[in-house]
This record gives sequence, C-alpha cells and structure tokens, in this order.
Amino acid sequence: MANQETGSSSSSAPQGHQVQLQQEEEELLSISGAESGWVEARTSCDHLASLSSDLAHIPTPDTSCYRCQHPNENWLCLCCKDVLCSRFVNKHMLQHFQQSNHCLALSYSDLSVWCFSCDAYLDAQVIMQLQPVYETAYILKFGEAPPFRRV
Repeated sequence: MANQETGSSSSSAPQGHQVQLQQEEEELLSISGAESGWVEARTSCDHLASLSSDLAHIPTPDTSCYRCQHPNENWLCLCCKDVLCSRFVNKHMLQHFQQSNHCLALSYSDLSVWCFSCDAYLDAQVIMQLQPVYETAYILKFGEAPPFRRV
C-alpha cells in the first residue's frame, strides 16, 4: 500500500509542478500585457492638425538622434521633423513632446506612428493625413513602395 501511495504521488508531482509553472507563466503574461501581443492602432486622432505641412521631405531612417547622436531606436517628430531617440535610449523624443507639445512621431524602427497626447498608436496606412509620410519613410527605408493593405 505504501508503494502505491509513493508511486502515485511521485507520478502526480511532475504534473502538479507543470500546472504550477503554467499558472505562473500565465500570470506573468497577464501582468506584462503580453498575452495577445497585439495593439490595435487608432484610425483617427484629434491632433493631426499639428502635422508639418511638408512631410514629403524627411530625414532618412538612418539619421541619428539630433541630441545624443544615438544611431538606433529613433523617431521622427511629425510636427517639426526633428529626429530624436526613443524612451528606451535617452528619452529625447519624449522630452521633446513634454517641452514642445509636438505629440505625433514616426518610429524609424518599425514605421509605426505614435500620438503622445492620445497615448496610442495611429494606423498610418488608414489615416489619410499620415499616408504620405508613411509611404516616404517606407521608400527611404526599403527602397520600394509599401505593399497595399486592404482595410
């Protein structure tokens, strides 16, 4: 009888451990917000009036941060066309927003557009005012026009 209890408890121990690990992993995912990994970009924004009038002529995606010369993780201010590093480097784009209230920026890393005032990504392929700068940045980065996305 003791052998059966030991045998059954030892066979359930690994399963119990797996269940505990799975529960811990699910908790970590829900805490970090990475459960789905998908962020829905907005298709409208009240701050588009602050866009620069000339977004056809922009610095190239390999432009370094104007303040610290960091070569990566840089953003283009869509209001004044300054290139500044991300919050993961020296936070110069975030500081620029806080000082100037220029809230719209395009990431040269993935060509996403962020509105600091809305605290949200914007769908640059759907919002008509953002399409030209998205297309220009895409061509500068990849050397060809972006593929057409059906909405």
